[in-house]
Amino acid sequence: MSHPYKHIPTRAHWFKKTINDPIVIPKFKIQKQHQIVTAGSCFARRIALFLKKKDQYLITETVNPILDISAEKYNYNVFSARYDNIYTSRQLLQLFDRAYGYYEPDEGIWERSDDKFVDAFRPRINPDGYFTTQELIIDRRHHLACVRQAFEKLDVFIFTLGLSEAWLSKKDGAVYPLCPGVDGGKFDDEKYYMKNFTVSEIAADFLTFSEKLLKINPNAKIIITVSPTPIMATATDNHILVANFYTKSALRAACTEIITNNNQIEYFPSYDLVLGGCFSGINNFEPDQRTPTEESIKKVMDIFFESYFDNFTNLNVEQEPKLLIPNFEHEICDNILEDV
Repeated sequence: MSHPYKHIPTRAHWFKKTINDPIVIPKFKIQKQHQIVTAGSCFARRIALFLKKKDQYLITETVNPILDISAEKYNYNVFSARYDNIYTSRQLLQLFDRAYGYYEPDEGIWERSDDKFVDAFRPRINPDGYFTTQELIIDRRHHLACVRQAFEKLDVFIFTLGLSEAWLSKKDGAVYPLCPGVDGGKFDDEKYYMKNFTVSEIAADFLTFSEKLLKINPNAKIIITVSPTPIMATATDNHILVANFYTKSALRAACTEIITNNNQIEYFPSYDLVLGGCFSGINNFEPDQRTPTEESIKKVMDIFFESYFDNFTNLNVEQEPKLLIPNFEHEICDNILEDV
């Protein structure tokens, strides 16, 4: 008797899959001339470390040569532009709208306890803070110009979704990367609220962003992925384990909604690959059970490059040790919530 499962390939059967079965069958390839831009959560920073080894990685916001400062300390060259971590698709959509003048949030500057000012939409980008609001505004204008340049010049945009929870302004819906009061500003439950985005909201926000991106850059290709790094803390009433599984499940499900019937958007399974280790008896996390091991990330990136680039040689740990060991001394991450 014939049925739809009779002739499925080995890659589609749990007990028949082999190490030679392709994990990803890409909708498109990344060519040598293509310029790559990345954004997203903490895990996106680690992906960027590998991509920066290629000349194709586009960085539009660099340190002014007249300034005698450390690019690493002040978070230049971490992503294609100096936009800090972008955890949600709503935050990404609002970045685009702010960059192009479609949206001007009511509140965008926070004061710290040391009387310095920080950009509410990237509060840890300048560890020294700004002495004046005017200094901050000038830097933000330059930053948003660099964001526009990145969106307009890119051929491939890679975005890693990290969180479903976010803190928003009750006045105008502005999304902040950190809860007000954690690193600048003052928390006031009359002004801010926590929103846990649904699958449909995550997908709708990203699809709106992609439509806007493709209007200014019609040939752009987009790769989305989900960070395998568990969330650090939750503002819901749930246990952290339950909250984390909701977040990752919602993000993963949203990705399927996003890519369905869309040939310019691709899903890459970094989350699936790292979490999949538990089914084969492999622990892909460090002793903290939160940080993916360097070896697991190397394997994920091997599959990424093999899937999207032609004639790629697997990464070699011994030949490229610096490629696999990022410097997290100045990392802007939700790790700040460890001390809350």
